[in-house]
Amino acid sequence: MTKPTNNAPDSFVDWFRGSSPYIHAHRGRTFIISFGGEAVVDAGFANLIHDIALLHGLGIRLVLVHGARPQIEERLKTRGVKTAYVEGLRVTDNAALTCVKEAAGSVRVEIEALLSMGLANSPMAGVRIRAASGNFVTAKPIGVRNGIDYCHTGEVRRVDATGLEQRLQAGAIAIVPPLGYSPTGEVFNLRSADVAASVAVALGAEKLISLVEAKGVTDSRNQLITNIVPKQVDVLLQRRKKLPDDLRQHLEAAVYACRSGVKRIHIVNRKRDGALLNELFTRDGIGTLITAEPYEETRTARIDDVGGLLELIEPLEKTGVLVRRSRELLETEIDGFTLMERDGMAIACAALFPYPKEAMAELACVVVHPDYRGSDRGDRLLAYMERKAQQTGIDKLFILTTQAAHWFRERGFVQANLRDLPMRKQALYNYRRNAKVFMKKI
Repeated sequence: MTKPTNNAPDSFVDWFRGSSPYIHAHRGRTFIISFGGEAVVDAGFANLIHDIALLHGLGIRLVLVHGARPQIEERLKTRGVKTAYVEGLRVTDNAALTCVKEAAGSVRVEIEALLSMGLANSPMAGVRIRAASGNFVTAKPIGVRNGIDYCHTGEVRRVDATGLEQRLQAGAIAIVPPLGYSPTGEVFNLRSADVAASVAVALGAEKLISLVEAKGVTDSRNQLITNIVPKQVDVLLQRRKKLPDDLRQHLEAAVYACRSGVKRIHIVNRKRDGALLNELFTRDGIGTLITAEPYEETRTARIDDVGGLLELIEPLEKTGVLVRRSRELLETEIDGFTLMERDGMAIACAALFPYPKEAMAELACVVVHPDYRGSDRGDRLLAYMERKAQQTGIDKLFILTTQAAHWFRERGFVQANLRDLPMRKQALYNYRRNAKVFMKKI
């Protein structure tokens, strides 16, 4: 085999160097990895376990949530037991529950066995990984819906985050089966996607990674969607009635996890060898990333933002906090506005009107939507506007306010006189409004 010369490109070295930022970013983080029972019976499952072991070796805290549908189906068939599916949920009677418990136990043992492998000629050589399982999930029965008694099919009630955290702190990989337990000692069959999402939320996980049987989340042209937000997932689930059950369940769980604080959800086709590594250690990944809400950006307003800005500022105009602006005036001033947008909704705004000759600018129309007050958005927006002013040579901001004087004073603005304003602004001053003047050097 010919070795590359010193100047020849080495794809392995390039990849390894490129993965370095992700290695540092992921170390010490908690990832929940969810996969179905189909993955366990696949010939390539050992490779997936090797990749999971590698993640563990890189200092990532892991919880594995597995399904067991094919294993359950096999046992039902052997016993001649028939069960019904209603709205994607199995009706779990007593006979089916026995098969569910057997299947879940079998899958857990298979995972533990592969995590224990340490042959000298295998990727697990020299690796000692502790696996921990237990009754981490408390569940309750679904009960009767639309006349259907789901028997022992349940839903997550709560997750023992403290117990899981103890296992992770001890350096173990936690394994959570699709089973839940009640305080009365009952056992319930759960959807693994729901369990994974609930565990991710309870632990405040950095990532929930769903390894699915489908190609992934695709558009109308069957092209992979690389980034999507929960609002778009809602639309997709509503319009795409024929999505595979596996993918639909994971998407529904992903939306719940996103809106409950999990920062990143990855939907990845598990059939691709090395899917986990490609998704986590390359810039573009190979799956669909669902970004957690809040999904926000601060940017210069555009003409098509006028409607959203009007909705934001009109309530304050009606109470006299802000000077009334017509749609036509707002359209002419739009280039001076900056907005904070969350998932397509304007949640805060401010305007900057410069007076270059005096190296001053008016900061106006500072508004945060009522649902998002009490956070740091107002401070972040003010800091953004100050930086924006400085970049244009402005060294002093002024504001005219009737009811927000204390907020601005707490942020470094000091009271000034009308004569301190640029002459053009003095000429436009509304004496009936009687707004107070505050200034700040930046």
